[in-house]
Amino acid sequence: MATFPSISPTYGMRKTSSPRIRTTSFGDGYEFRALFGLPLTQDPKVYDLTFNVSETDADVIEGFLRSRVNDQASFTFTPPEEGSSQTGTYSQSTTTSTITITNHGLAIGDVVTIDYTSGSATDGTFAIATAVDQNTFTVTASDSATNSGNVTVTLSGAGQYVCQSWTKSIPYNNRATLNCTFREVFEP
Repeated sequence: MATFPSISPTYGMRKTSSPRIRTTSFGDGYEFRALFGLPLTQDPKVYDLTFNVSETDADVIEGFLRSRVNDQASFTFTPPEEGSSQTGTYSQSTTTSTITITNHGLAIGDVVTIDYTSGSATDGTFAIATAVDQNTFTVTASDSATNSGNVTVTLSGAGQYVCQSWTKSIPYNNRATLNCTFREVFEP
């Protein structure tokens, strides 16, 4: 899987969320709404990015994107400021690891990388199983054990994206502006 070149977009990006919701309206005015799809695919993101870079960097970006046009191959991209790390404590009983972090801001289905910094729990990447409250959530460990200690939890903003259109302008010598739209895709 290809990774987007390590060239950062300029500030002012736009992020669009479009949760996949199915709505059924009944004759009496009652309405039923439900998220559609697997938990990780229910809210794909679209990023409108601007790269104000040298012509050389613009050529690198454009070459990377052009090489994926024919087969619409996706690539790995981490939007700026989308990843975050938090520290807290954990307690594991059997395969349920309960993690406490004040105001963690995470939701069921979020995929996190967990580094157990003390105790003997096994580090890894996990989907949040339950969000007990704003300070506590659980994940399911691969091994059954009884552990406790400190933990670092990282929410990665990296995902798989395609870019179906972009524009390039050259405002003056040796500078270029690329406007790109990256759409999140979910692939096996």
